[in-house]
Amino acid sequence: MKFTVIGSGAIGGTVGAHLSESGHRVLLCDADPEHVAAINAGGLRITGPVGEFTVRAPAVLPEGLPELIDGVVLVAVKGHHTAAAVEVLRDRLAPDAVVVSMQNGLTADLLSEVVGRDRLLVCFVNFGADLMAPGTVMQGNVGTFRIGELDGRMTDRLREIADALPYAEATDNILGYLWAKEAYGAMLFAGAVSDLSIADSLEDPRFQPLMLAIAREVLAQAPVTPMAFDGFDPADLPGSLRRLVTFNRGSAKSHSGIYRDLAVRNRRTEVDVQLGPLTGPLTGYVAELIRAIERGERVCEVANLELLAAYERLERLGRPLHAVVAALPAPPRAKSGPLHGMSVAVKDIIDVAGSPRGNGNPHDMAGTPAGSDATAVAAMRAAGADVFALATLLEYAAGAPHPDLPEAMNPARPDRTAGGSSGGSAALVAAGVCPAALGTDTGGSIRIPAAYCGIVGLKPTVGLVSVEGVTPLSPTLDHVGVLAASVADTAAVLAALTGTAFSLPSGVPARPHRLGVLTDQLADPRLDPELAAITRAALDRLRVAGMITADRDGTVLAELAACLEDILLVEAWQVHEPVISGPDADPGRIGATTLRLLRSAAEVAPGRRDSALARRAALRPAGERLLDGVDVLVGPAVPYPAPERTPPIDTPEGEIEGIFTAPYNVSGQPAIVVPCGLTADGLPVGLQLAARSGDDVGLLRAAAAVEVALS
Repeated sequence: MKFTVIGSGAIGGTVGAHLSESGHRVLLCDADPEHVAAINAGGLRITGPVGEFTVRAPAVLPEGLPELIDGVVLVAVKGHHTAAAVEVLRDRLAPDAVVVSMQNGLTADLLSEVVGRDRLLVCFVNFGADLMAPGTVMQGNVGTFRIGELDGRMTDRLREIADALPYAEATDNILGYLWAKEAYGAMLFAGAVSDLSIADSLEDPRFQPLMLAIAREVLAQAPVTPMAFDGFDPADLPGSLRRLVTFNRGSAKSHSGIYRDLAVRNRRTEVDVQLGPLTGPLTGYVAELIRAIERGERVCEVANLELLAAYERLERLGRPLHAVVAALPAPPRAKSGPLHGMSVAVKDIIDVAGSPRGNGNPHDMAGTPAGSDATAVAAMRAAGADVFALATLLEYAAGAPHPDLPEAMNPARPDRTAGGSSGGSAALVAAGVCPAALGTDTGGSIRIPAAYCGIVGLKPTVGLVSVEGVTPLSPTLDHVGVLAASVADTAAVLAALTGTAFSLPSGVPARPHRLGVLTDQLADPRLDPELAAITRAALDRLRVAGMITADRDGTVLAELAACLEDILLVEAWQVHEPVISGPDADPGRIGATTLRLLRSAAEVAPGRRDSALARRAALRPAGERLLDGVDVLVGPAVPYPAPERTPPIDTPEGEIEGIFTAPYNVSGQPAIVVPCGLTADGLPVGLQLAARSGDDVGLLRAAAAVEVALS
């Protein structure tokens, strides 16, 4: 038979060489002049474990093809070169010529527009091959090779061509093989963003949920029954991973051609052709990362695969908890830094370039995208973190969700709230979606959800982390802080936010930590008895671990907390009054509960804020003296475990929710919540530690020791 091969690289070269060695007449065509020249000078060499041989077959550039092409035309160009290949064939095919696509991706429609659907056959090719040098192709293995008619008929021409092609078998469901290859190909694209081998990327437990989810996402779109091949079985995806690892470990081709295009050849991949027609979030995230690597914004490294795994968890775990506003595909970041590759979510009240600052409000979520990052977000990117998601919050961080937006729920108990207002950030960290998230805290909005969800939540010293690019609620009391899975992650993020360099001790501290136990808070009748008992038990464990405790009467902290309302309400009204009663007012865009809270703020005389600030100034020295002789103050974080929904601040439950967290917003002292136990119903309980203003590092070191002792 006579064959013309359009695209004589890895696949086309391998098939063409086998055809030539079998005695068929073969004309090789390729767009690479060096490859064509090498074939004509020394033949086409096939190397690798399958066999070593060289064939002498003529090779031409596309412009050297004959005016009339007959016989069988094998199209083996990369998918994104299909249009160019089609133009080469336009008006050149003899009446009896047959075209066979040997490409990855669903390119049949583009080819059939020119050559006609009636003369087009399609192949599924899964043996590994690589173009190693001009004139040399490495064949790494022998995998499944199928050829079929698009309509599924078993025709004479199909059988004749299948008999001629090496390793090929005719099939009546070629589209089933192509859709299975789409799923497997999407997994290969995912693995190619790293520098891992195909087998390693499929075998690593960190990435198996991602690989399985990608395959399921693609297979769900298949209009035909996907077919099994080389260990990949659409009906048994978990088992497929094991079999594919074995198959690929037995191949001399360790990495995919996609990886070689990205990392070795530095050229475009077939991503737009193979993944572009697919729908679904995961393949979209993969495609965006591939394009970022193609643009030179990223390199192939495991951190990219870890980011894809975080996206998979975002979809599987974060969205059911109503914790996600938006995913941010292939986020820009520095190529190195102390947070290199850490996936970080951001509360959607903080500017992220290219996204509206949503504020937990549907009107704002549809607004103009931010032109630049908030200072805190810019610091995350500069440290190498992947700012990959926007997290949900209570409307304007004011204490209630907008009625059209669901409240973030608690991973520990999805029938309970994650807390407010940084509930989305807390839920994502607690669910294991990401190790850290940014939040804001005006009266406890980081530490309360951290306590409810069983994670670490830090409100740093006031002013330590910039609030530039953040929607204010009460500028005097607002803080940007961190929610994280551990104190170590919290410390790493704070170091990046502040540009400081510090480390947490890894061994036994030089001296025992001294804890000032706030006995009045433990005796507060508003504290749930079970939480009080769990907190006391945690303190007993800290004493057993060698920490020294001293009782402290925190009455002054309650007096500081009493200043919060007058400061917050006056400042919140100053911030939001233009929307509610200004010349361009549009109060209807604000949820009814939030609007009620803000309108009540309008009734507070501005002078009450001034009086509250004066009281604060007078009380601060006494608050600091509580730390004389101790390293940190210790007490409960919240008065009750996570309720079903966040109570508005003007309800009895809402009025007491922040009684233990609010004092430190008023004083400006750093405070952190560390998990310390579970209720009988499985709800997390947190312990709050506070330090002197400016001693954030000392607070984190004490918290790290407490975390170890309570773990």
